Amino acid sequence: MPSWPSELPYTPLIRSYGEKAPNVTIRTSMDIGPAKVRRRFTNGIREFSFDLQLNGAQLQILDDFFMNDLAGGSIAFDFTSPRTEQPVSMRFVNPPQYSARGGNIWIASLDLEALP
Repeated sequence: MPSWPSELPYTPLIRSYGEKAPNVTIRTSMDIGPAKVRRRFTNGIREFSFDLQLNGAQLQILDDFFMNDLAGGSIAFDFTSPRTEQPVSMRFVNPPQYSARGGNIWIASLDLEALP
């Protein structure tokens, strides 16, 4: 399994960081009264969204990593969780989005999912 390139940061821009806990329950509506809820899975997919500040060379490394090493995002990769700093297996949910910030500074917006 490919690993996140060491030339790239894994620490997100703090204001952009979002993490969603896995939904491991199922809800069933009742004709009367509150819905019934039960656990469906013991583990699920945790979603992450965040931005990274990159220079032009790092942007090219990320783009090559996504397009070539991960076959356009279809392959999972080893990553360090920004919150727990523990190793996790991640996969891109959407292709990265790039925006110029002036000079040689770019913002890469990532949507990732941690696989159980």
